[in-house]
Amino acid sequence: LVSVPACCSARYNLALLAFFGFFLLYALRVNLSVALVDMVEPNTSLAKNVTSNVCPEHSSTINVPRNTTGEKYSWDADTQGWILGSFFYGYIITQIPGGYLASKIGGKLLLGFGIFGTSVFTLLTPLAANLGVGYLIAVRALEGLGEGVTFPAMHSMWSSWAPPLERSKLLSISYAGAQLGTVVSLPLSGLICYYMNWVYVFYIFGALGVLWFFFWMWLVSDTPETHRSISHAEREYILSSLKDQLSTQKSVPWRPILESLPLWAIVVAHFSYNWTFYTLLTLLPTYMKEILRFDAQENGFLSALPYFGCWLCIILSGQIADYLREKQNFSTVCVRKCFTLIGMIGPAVFLVAAGFIGCNYALAVAFVTISTTLGGFCTSGYSINHLDIAPSYAGILLGITNSFATIPGMVGPVIAKNLTHNNTVGEWQTVFYIAASINLFGAIFFALFASGEVQDWAVSGYHLHRN
Repeated sequence: LVSVPACCSARYNLALLAFFGFFLLYALRVNLSVALVDMVEPNTSLAKNVTSNVCPEHSSTINVPRNTTGEKYSWDADTQGWILGSFFYGYIITQIPGGYLASKIGGKLLLGFGIFGTSVFTLLTPLAANLGVGYLIAVRALEGLGEGVTFPAMHSMWSSWAPPLERSKLLSISYAGAQLGTVVSLPLSGLICYYMNWVYVFYIFGALGVLWFFFWMWLVSDTPETHRSISHAEREYILSSLKDQLSTQKSVPWRPILESLPLWAIVVAHFSYNWTFYTLLTLLPTYMKEILRFDAQENGFLSALPYFGCWLCIILSGQIADYLREKQNFSTVCVRKCFTLIGMIGPAVFLVAAGFIGCNYALAVAFVTISTTLGGFCTSGYSINHLDIAPSYAGILLGITNSFATIPGMVGPVIAKNLTHNNTVGEWQTVFYIAASINLFGAIFFALFASGEVQDWAVSGYHLHRN
């Protein structure tokens, strides 16, 4: 097998376009948590006397004439929790159907229209907010429906595009867009709210998503065979590297899939990782504002820092993982387990530490940043493992694990909000403890039961051997 250079190759172009797609996807997902601060009347969000006075104010307030033309709504904390959580109710529904559909009609259309739909509903968000909280929750749930198909669709595309020894690299590039989207959209949304008006947060990102859609439809194809401008050498390289890994049978072997222990190892790891991830994603701005007393403008940049670290880590660990497998002859399962352990135990340790440093906000930011950064190792750990154990059904497997992994997005923030009614440091320590212990359990479970081999049921002809 002669490797084909990466530069300008069709598979790396796909990774790059996917990178921008996931970038926008996460920008569309997290912009609401920043804009919400501006959408709510100041006095309704928290009882004023509760803002914990543990830490001194230390914002050097910049007196910029602040734009206050945006509508304000009187939503209480519980309503805000519902608005933030509603996304996941749509998101969880389309995971498994998304993986199944991608295996039938291909990932290109599914991913394209998933992001296109999400962008359109984002453009409608300000209108929905004006119509009432029910409409806003509905629009967010519909956005979730659109985003739900995207990861399974992408996994499904990679099952025909990614040569096994380049899997970690290609997938880490495409999915790292999600982290960078978080990094850019958190501070950018803050600035847009600050200098313009919160409605533009939705208009700008929504319009970019629609623009991306046209590039995607024009430049990408489902398989190397159908690609317009791929070189002959690259097509042969990809197809020959995958020839023993893919199944030709049309029916999905549901029962062996659901009985597969390596799959459940991914489920448990994915669930545990997302618990910490979502708890931080939705509540970090609150923690910084209420406990560490940052002003919103600093807040956007500091909330983004952890995700920037994570983005760097994902890209680098993807390169390292494939290097270890290709050049150092480490087994796939060994690399997946080690990377998952680093990516889950590391964050747990630093997260707990973050609860114990009082008002040293430099340390708090540092610990939360290290915690989230180390989480980036998981992308080359359990996250890609679906493609190792069953390339043909990777989209469906990801749909299954992502369904379970969406539950923390729905439950985690609600539990955390309930635990932090008085916003004391002690209450937040409990939130961090819970997240850390779930992470620890997931890491150990994955290390015990994961596999790096293509499973018997995932290869053609498997049914013949059973009868």
